[in-house]
Amino acid sequence: MAELVDALGSGPSPCKWVEVRVFFWAPLGSFIVNLYKNDLPPQVEFSPSVAVDTEAMGLVVRRDRLCLVQLCSAEGDVHMVQMEIGQEHRAVNLKKLLQDQSVLKIFHFARFDVGLLNYSLGIRVSNIYCTKIASKLARTYCDKHGLKSICKELLGIEVSKHEQSSDWGSQELSQEQLIYAMGDVLHLHAIKNKLDEMLVREKRSDLAQKCFGALDLITELDLLNISPEELFLH
Repeated sequence: MAELVDALGSGPSPCKWVEVRVFFWAPLGSFIVNLYKNDLPPQVEFSPSVAVDTEAMGLVVRRDRLCLVQLCSAEGDVHMVQMEIGQEHRAVNLKKLLQDQSVLKIFHFARFDVGLLNYSLGIRVSNIYCTKIASKLARTYCDKHGLKSICKELLGIEVSKHEQSSDWGSQELSQEQLIYAMGDVLHLHAIKNKLDEMLVREKRSDLAQKCFGALDLITELDLLNISPEELFLH
C-alpha cells in the first residue's frame, strides 16, 4: 500500500521542484521513495557512491525519451527524478551529481543508462561502475547476468521485472511502477560488494576498471551508430 506522506513545491521559478514522499509496505520491509519532478533538490547529496538506473519510453536512445532517474545511497535511501517532456534543462542538480568525479555511479548495464543520460541531459556521466560487466568478468561459470539472476544468487533476493515494459511516460506513476523502479537500484551497492570480492579473488579487478573506463568511449560510439565490436573485426 502506498501512502502520500508529504508534498512540497517552490514558487513559480525556473528552478521549481516538487517532492512527493511515498511510503511502501513491500515483502522485504517498508521503504520511503522520495519522488521529484525534473530535478533533485540541492540538499540531496550522495557520497562516496550512488546506485543509478533509468526508465525510458523504449530502448532506442535517440528515439525514446528519458522518463525517470532512480538513485539510491549506500544506506538505502531512494530518490527518483521524474522528467517531464522538454524539461531536461531544469535538471541542474541531477546533472551536477552525475558528472561529479568524486561520486561513484553504480549501474547495471551502464552502456544503455549512461548513453541515455548523456544524450538526454547533454552531459558526460563520470566515474562509472557496471555490475553487469563485473558479473561477466567474475561469474564466468554461468551465462545469467541479468539483475534478477544476480540478486537471486548473490543476495538471495527475488526481484520482480513485471513493470519493465510499462508506460514510464505517464504523468502519474503507479505504486507497482515505483516499487519496480526502486528494486532496480536498492540492491546495487550490495551486489557491487559481492562482485568486488569475486573480482579480487579471480585477479580481475584491474581488468574490470579498464572496462568501466571504456564505457565513455563505447557510449559515444553507440550514439554515432558505430558498433564498437565491428571496429576490431578484420
